[in-house]
Amino acid sequence: MEAAATLLDAEAVGDLVLLDPLTEESLLHTLQERFRRSDIYTYIGDVVISVNPYRPLPIYTPEKVQEYHNCNFFAVKPHIYAIADDAYRSLRDRDRDQCILITGESGAGKTEASKLVMSYVAAVCSKGEEVDKVKEQLLQSNPVLEAFGNAKTIRNDNSSRFGKYMDVEFDFKGEPLGGVISNYLLEKSRIVRHTKGERNFHIFYQLLAGGSAQLLQQLKLRQGSQHYGYLNRESSNLPGMDDAANFRAMQDAMAVIGFSPAEVTALLEVTAVVLKLGNVELSSCYQASGMEACSIAEPRELHEICELIKLDPGTLEQALCSRTVKARDETVLTALSVSQGYYCRDALAKNIYSRLFDWLVNRINTSIQVKPGKQRKVMGVLDIYGFEIFQDNGFEQFIINYCNEKLQQIFILMTLKEEQEEYVREGIQWTPVEFFDNGIICDLIENSKCGILAMLDEECLRPGVVNEDTFVTKLNQLFATHKHYESKETQNAKHVTDLSLPQRCFRIHHYAGKVTYNVTGFIEKNNDLLFRDLSQAMWAAQHTLLHSLFPEGDPQKVSLKLPPTAGSQFKTSVATLMKNLYSKNPNYIRCIKPNDTKTAMLFTPELVLAQIRYLGLMENVRVRRAGYAFRQLYSPFLQRYKMLGTKTWPHWAGSDREGTEVLLSELKFPPEELAYGYTKIFIRSPRTLFDLEKRRQERIGELATLIQKMFRGWRCRTQYQLMRKSQIIISAWFRGHAQKNRYKQMKRSALLLQAYARGWKVRRMYRRYFRSGASTRLANFIYRRLVQKFLVGLQKNLPPMSVQDRTWPPAPYKFLAGANQELKNIFYHWKCKKYRDQLTPQRKALLQAKLCASELFKDKKTLYSKSLQQPFQGEYLGLTQNPKYQKLHAVAKDKLVMAETVMKVNRANGKTVPRLLLLTTEHLVLADPKAAQPKTVLSLSDIRGVSVTRFSDGLLALHLKETSTAGIKGDLLLVSSHLIELITRLHQTLMAATSQALALHITDQFSTRFQKGDMAITVVESAKGSNDVPVCKKRGSHKMEVLVH
Repeated sequence: MEAAATLLDAEAVGDLVLLDPLTEESLLHTLQERFRRSDIYTYIGDVVISVNPYRPLPIYTPEKVQEYHNCNFFAVKPHIYAIADDAYRSLRDRDRDQCILITGESGAGKTEASKLVMSYVAAVCSKGEEVDKVKEQLLQSNPVLEAFGNAKTIRNDNSSRFGKYMDVEFDFKGEPLGGVISNYLLEKSRIVRHTKGERNFHIFYQLLAGGSAQLLQQLKLRQGSQHYGYLNRESSNLPGMDDAANFRAMQDAMAVIGFSPAEVTALLEVTAVVLKLGNVELSSCYQASGMEACSIAEPRELHEICELIKLDPGTLEQALCSRTVKARDETVLTALSVSQGYYCRDALAKNIYSRLFDWLVNRINTSIQVKPGKQRKVMGVLDIYGFEIFQDNGFEQFIINYCNEKLQQIFILMTLKEEQEEYVREGIQWTPVEFFDNGIICDLIENSKCGILAMLDEECLRPGVVNEDTFVTKLNQLFATHKHYESKETQNAKHVTDLSLPQRCFRIHHYAGKVTYNVTGFIEKNNDLLFRDLSQAMWAAQHTLLHSLFPEGDPQKVSLKLPPTAGSQFKTSVATLMKNLYSKNPNYIRCIKPNDTKTAMLFTPELVLAQIRYLGLMENVRVRRAGYAFRQLYSPFLQRYKMLGTKTWPHWAGSDREGTEVLLSELKFPPEELAYGYTKIFIRSPRTLFDLEKRRQERIGELATLIQKMFRGWRCRTQYQLMRKSQIIISAWFRGHAQKNRYKQMKRSALLLQAYARGWKVRRMYRRYFRSGASTRLANFIYRRLVQKFLVGLQKNLPPMSVQDRTWPPAPYKFLAGANQELKNIFYHWKCKKYRDQLTPQRKALLQAKLCASELFKDKKTLYSKSLQQPFQGEYLGLTQNPKYQKLHAVAKDKLVMAETVMKVNRANGKTVPRLLLLTTEHLVLADPKAAQPKTVLSLSDIRGVSVTRFSDGLLALHLKETSTAGIKGDLLLVSSHLIELITRLHQTLMAATSQALALHITDQFSTRFQKGDMAITVVESAKGSNDVPVCKKRGSHKMEVLVH
């Protein structure tokens, strides 16, 4: 439906046959409007018009291939895939050989169109190893031929400079077997000269950019196009084109096609020879007779060429600088002037490259051709120049436009033939169509007796002085009265003044417009003359490929017969091509270039209009619209328009033709506008079809409104019924819920009333049996019974005897909560007492010491947490086991509380010395560990207090009373590894001896009294401090800094 709507869009019809009114302006506007919408393809019946967008479009994906595969040609949007699919299915299913003719001017996208056709056919035909190999070879022929036959022009970066016709051959299943390629009119003149801003053939730049250093050395080439005269010594950079990558792709393609490495090398060697010929310079000299001659100015290039082709340099030099002339039995060697020498050099280069290209095409054909004897079907693809009208038109444009005249002729005749056949098939009377028959123009050019080509050949063969002036004079005499021929002389004879037609020119009224041809160079290009000396020199070369390109150079096969001219060769090729095309069913693709600047999506109306004219699109449309502009099978026509009739909508029970007739009779169209074929309906005027389409759009709007109305009514009814059903369900549930709650309330009220009534009745009945204090006694009885039950239950559920277990059963009643908490406390204290009663005296003393340590240090000193896991041993010196400590043991006797090794800090310099510390119930003794003799004996009453830090160190300051004997020297600074235990036991011993608590100060700064005065101690936590011994540093005479860890 979408495709049909696109074809019938009145603003931008997809098929120009339906254009109404049909004028150049409306046709141009339609193409422009479709181009603006990115619809680059448009139909003229089954002809496809393609407008080059100059940018990639997302319309060539695998999904698009599937969309157009096996589709109806007019059931989808216009696309090149549609014509490719139609041609392929006609070939496969109806055994009709096909040809696809692609025409258009340079830059219009012909080469891309041919690639798209080939890629589509390759994608839709069946798969298989052998089939895939053939498809790949056919597709890979493109990169090779593009490298050698395409070049950058002002209009196109990848312009085909030759005409190509490829016959792809298929078996009865539609699988490709192979193909044959024919080439037409290679632009040889580009080899030796090209316009500034253009390039020579791609292969030269690809070879120089992509060839390895070893390959270039082998071919005696230098990298860079600026070194070569035939490349205009210009830079080869082309934006968007990677010559090196293209060269590698070309080599890969050759390998796929089946070129051997030796063949590739030979091909590149001949290519290098052509390139190096442009660097051969000639210099002028004079013979003894005084005649001008020429010679090689710099022999290096000539010698390198001869090394490549294995030829004696003298042979090639003689062939370039002289010419052998045979007159009867006499042979004369004539020297050439410099200009003649350059002509010979360029002619040789053009001939070598032209013949090399022909050999390349034949070599590809050898690989892809079908083995004889197989039954085959053929699809031909013709990619050839479009009609050309330049400011200065020469021999090439004349030949190209002649070919386009022939293609226009076959298009008109084949289209009319197809139209007539369809009318006959459908049983409709055929009305002869008036159209312009360009056969008179073709005859003007190709007539074998008095055509322009015949006159040109006659001039080339005529003895005596031959030039373009005599050629034009002869044309003026022959065609003085021809209505499609003009020249200055014929206009003068008719007394017509036309300044646009200069001398040495003639004008032909082609089907696409008037073209003025300048005859300068016609004779030279038609002769395409190569001196026999050069042919013989090339044949004498030992290079196998180059030798095979010049068979006429064999001295044993010398022929005095002149070779055929370029014009006659092309005429023969065109005749063969036309015969080939007449034998096939034609399909047409007309390519249009939208602008001259290759800008994406830019449409230049003037340029496109010129192409519309010389592509003959108006003529195409007129021929296609001959008789009836639109035709369609009854079934799709009825399916599309049946809603317009009351009898055919919504269902028609009869045949499709009867339904169509009933429908159109009800719509009351004029009978002359319609014709009923056997399978199709024919409509004469596009206006009638657009009227049908307009009515259909209006009817679709009415039907859409009806459908919307019915749908909205159905949706509202459905929604109402759903809401009503939901409301009923909700109401039922709500009423049920309300009744259940009401019943529960009534039941509770009834039970309450019953309870009160029964209570009142019982109280009234038993009132005489109750005394005044019965209620109190009853309450007390119940209370005691509950308490008794609670205590008995508690007895059975007492927690474990572990002092760490603090669990307790909860109170069953709130009034027992206080009693339950008291019982819990009593039980826990009793449990702790039982635990303490089981302890030994030593264990009990240890736990008391730990408890005392907790009271002194918990949450005050960091070292405390580390001492929790260390048991208090008291005696760390082993006084009883070590005989050395007998005297100390005697001093302590049975009064020893703790003994350990401590470090005493020197009051003078802060250094530490080890001391043995003994704490007894009466004294604190410091002894020398070596002599084991007491050095300092302190009475516990002499100790005024102790200062420690809050860190993890063992530093303590023992403050002594000034009045004591030991206190004369000042306080003591000690470092103990059992600091917590030492101070704890000192505290306990002091409490036991004096009933006074130890004055303990936990601080980072404290003052000590030394013999020379007070000393301020500052304790700093630092990484420099040791884990065992703090570092004491004196800061002057009254300050000391202690670094602890």
